[in-house]
Amino acid sequence: MQVRTQLSSLNQSGLSRHDSDYDHLSDRLSSRGLSVEDVVSQLADFQVAIPSWALGAGGTRFGRFSFYGEPGNLEQKIADVGILHALTQTAGAVSLHIPWDTPTDYAAVRDLAREYQLVFDAINSNTFQDQPGAEHTYKHGSLSATDEGARQQAIDHNLEVIAIGEKLGSKSLTVWLADGTTFPGQRNFQKSLTQTEDSLKQIYAGLPSDWKLYIEYKPYEPNFYSTVIQDWGTSLMLANACGDRAYTLVDLGHHLPNSNIEQIVSTLMLKGKLGGFHFNDSKYGDDDLTVGSIKPYALFLIFSELVYGMRNNPQNPDLAWMIDASHNIKDPLEDLIQSLEAIQEAYAKALLVDQTKLSAAQEAHDVVLCQEILQDAYRTDVRPLVQRARLNRGGALHPLRAYRALGVRDELIRQRGKHTVATGL
Repeated sequence: MQVRTQLSSLNQSGLSRHDSDYDHLSDRLSSRGLSVEDVVSQLADFQVAIPSWALGAGGTRFGRFSFYGEPGNLEQKIADVGILHALTQTAGAVSLHIPWDTPTDYAAVRDLAREYQLVFDAINSNTFQDQPGAEHTYKHGSLSATDEGARQQAIDHNLEVIAIGEKLGSKSLTVWLADGTTFPGQRNFQKSLTQTEDSLKQIYAGLPSDWKLYIEYKPYEPNFYSTVIQDWGTSLMLANACGDRAYTLVDLGHHLPNSNIEQIVSTLMLKGKLGGFHFNDSKYGDDDLTVGSIKPYALFLIFSELVYGMRNNPQNPDLAWMIDASHNIKDPLEDLIQSLEAIQEAYAKALLVDQTKLSAAQEAHDVVLCQEILQDAYRTDVRPLVQRARLNRGGALHPLRAYRALGVRDELIRQRGKHTVATGL
């Protein structure tokens, strides 16, 4: 579906209002010494990867309600990300999950991605499910398994995923483990951790010299008594054990309630070990909800630390950004548009924080002023800045409105039918 060619006429009706809103905000911010052009430029450059599994309806342990017109193969998923990127100009990368989305024709997939102006970001392995024909089961663990055959199978799978990523131009591997226990005494904690470390070192040894390894953590689920890589400290310890090109990956939903995630990312960036960031939102745990739908202020505070780290921690690499959410009742593409918008707004607000004044207030122990500085940035309506960044790149003034006005979902249903199911779900 050709979206870009239709955006100019759709944008036209709202340009006058946008120009007025932008000029008003630009004047106000410029009077405070902010370079509005620099903020808009940084917003325009900010790209978030879309995971291939997020383009179909998600589900729960109790059921899955398919959404009509779902992408039935990898090529259709790339086309859907192309639509998102055309509208938002923020979704310029795809993150594949293997074996759910293993290409059959690599050259054709690369060409298709290039046609939509997309690149392939971190590639993700899967050792939390048994695959058809597998010799060993992951029921009792993968990289941490007591069974040497299961461990080797999991290691080999990750090495195969790296080889797939090389063919697509990816430069990083993300490892998330479901390994853990549900009952006390089920496993020896130290042996599980030692075996995981040994397995990760073997995978790390197979990385190309210009690749990175991202080690994700999660406190619970699917196991509820213990998880081998349960927190950022364990992930950091394993990354340090692997080497300089191994990093911790932070997923917003992978924390216990009320965890101070902004402090976690700040510490990791100080140590040069924050590699990637997965966006979602939650009320209880790993709910995988639309970004910014539950805790928008927390998202802003996290971004404030990320922006500070990007400016002051050259020892930390450029970050890999990705949305990791599940859409059980929403149109997946609409949900992703809302998430991308929330991410850009939080980033824009964080860019407005006067770090010099905040530092001075911190040194003076002026707690009230510290709060005022943060909340002044948070309360600013930054939508005109985000809109201008999109327009400068040829995107939609209002992506969600454009998506509906263009009848994208109806067209996808017409092309694919009502009963397609996205691979891997």
